[in-house]
Amino acid sequence: MNRWHRSFSSLCSSRHIAILCVVAAICVSCSGGSSSNNASAGGSSGSSGSGGSGSGSGTSSGGTGGVGSSGGTAAAVADVLTYHNDLARTGQYLAETTLTPANVNATNFGKVGFLAVDGKVDAQPLFVSNVSISGAAHNVVYVVTEHASVYAFDADSNAQLWQRSLLGSGETTSDPRNCAQISPEIGITATPVIDRGRGANGVMYAVAMSKDAGGTIHQRLHAVDLATGAEALGGPADITGSYPGGGANSSNGVTVFDPQQYAERQALALVDGKVYLAWTSHCDQGVYAGWVMAYNADTLAQTSAVNLTPNGSGGAIWMGGGGMASDGTSLYFLDANGTFDTTLNAQGFPSNGNFGNAFIKLGTSPQLNVADYFATFDTVSQSARDADLGSGGAMLLPDLVDANGVTRHLALGSGKDSKIYVVDRDNLGKFNSTSNAIWQEIDGQLIGGVFTTPAFYGNVVYYGSVGDNLKAFPVSAARLATTPSSTSAGTFAYPGTTPSISANGSQNAIVWAAENGSVAALHAFNAANLAQELYNSNQSGSRDTFGAGNKYITPMIAHGRVYVGTTNGVAVFGLLK
Repeated sequence: MNRWHRSFSSLCSSRHIAILCVVAAICVSCSGGSSSNNASAGGSSGSSGSGGSGSGSGTSSGGTGGVGSSGGTAAAVADVLTYHNDLARTGQYLAETTLTPANVNATNFGKVGFLAVDGKVDAQPLFVSNVSISGAAHNVVYVVTEHASVYAFDADSNAQLWQRSLLGSGETTSDPRNCAQISPEIGITATPVIDRGRGANGVMYAVAMSKDAGGTIHQRLHAVDLATGAEALGGPADITGSYPGGGANSSNGVTVFDPQQYAERQALALVDGKVYLAWTSHCDQGVYAGWVMAYNADTLAQTSAVNLTPNGSGGAIWMGGGGMASDGTSLYFLDANGTFDTTLNAQGFPSNGNFGNAFIKLGTSPQLNVADYFATFDTVSQSARDADLGSGGAMLLPDLVDANGVTRHLALGSGKDSKIYVVDRDNLGKFNSTSNAIWQEIDGQLIGGVFTTPAFYGNVVYYGSVGDNLKAFPVSAARLATTPSSTSAGTFAYPGTTPSISANGSQNAIVWAAENGSVAALHAFNAANLAQELYNSNQSGSRDTFGAGNKYITPMIAHGRVYVGTTNGVAVFGLLK
């Protein structure tokens, strides 16, 4: 982990009905094969996905949220129910009918509110339309804080609707565990996930960390009612875990999850009726391993747990605050520095089951299991010098047709070595001591390490590494361009930037990026040409400023507004009255 701040088509056929015609058209355009990247100033073609949910089974009005999935009913198309909008983690919000490249400028657009809360906002806010609260329908923005609070705000008036603490009786938030990565307190760090179809009014799943009067640290999974903030589904559930092995924190051949050694940094995922959690360390300190857990979304009972370094140590999952991606059946993520066995078994897997510092495909049925992986040829030396692959987030691409007419299922991710790794989800590449046997590798185009998640829109991948310009890499014949087609004029300091994209289907695409620093900034760029900056929040004096930056912040767009987490609330941007 970082020494300085460790801390699409197949699923378009969602079983949920009443999908908007525009969403159906979007799904058709992402069904594979398009190599168009000729985006106009007003938008781009060949877009995939929509702001679908991360939900799986149940009666949720959000869909499966997988690769390129819009997966929702008419009411849910505009919802933002999971990190980066969908389970592919593309960052696309394709239901934006208000904001356009023509009106997002310093004259017409700016800060229109600030949602004050009781602690740092490290998680991405979420948005749910038409929630009945106290007998009235509201469009709601949900915000969680490091003070372990959940807030519901009216998205139209910015009024607070309710607030609830997820701390147990007599408990406080956790101290930072002698680590500056999450400070001065640890409460709710990870972006929650929402399912509109569970419980009486829909629920938000969130993990809160706390300390009781005796100093014992607790990690708990909560299901929060969207209308009232009350605990739902019999929660909360205490988070525990064990897995066979003789590695970190083991006894008698069993490794045990110790809540005090971990933080839930990466975003929660909801796939096929299960909530998935993954855990990072506190500044690589103490005895820890690489844990992923699954919980039943109806009962909050743990259904499975896996340790990715069962006979070693390390291998935490954090991805700069990103979330595990999914195609609806498997999970994909980048694992951080840890033990990797370079001796392989007959299947090409590490002989002792240790997968530290690898790009992992995790099977989910019947139990969590490593289905495939890719490790760089120098993975051991990367871990030794804390240059881990797991600093950046994974993203799935929609089905793409290569130059030979073969449909490819691809994923990509990057870490501290500043390389873009594109893997074939049907054959990730495993480990070779002399070369990286993967679909595509792009070297020398990102200036700094990657502590962020890329975005995808209109057959273009957008990247923002440390100290680098925001860069656009077009996709053609299932391969990324080896040089960017456009770049922003300005650069982004640590930790770089995780871009988000708003568009009205295939029109009016805008790339949004938050800048960290002593004075934070929100930037907006023409998606077709990043050299054209439409707006930044520091160009109008103090009118639109919102204080100091906060690392790993991902802008959330919904309902004509843009939301940016800060150290004490959420800045709200929109058209000026």
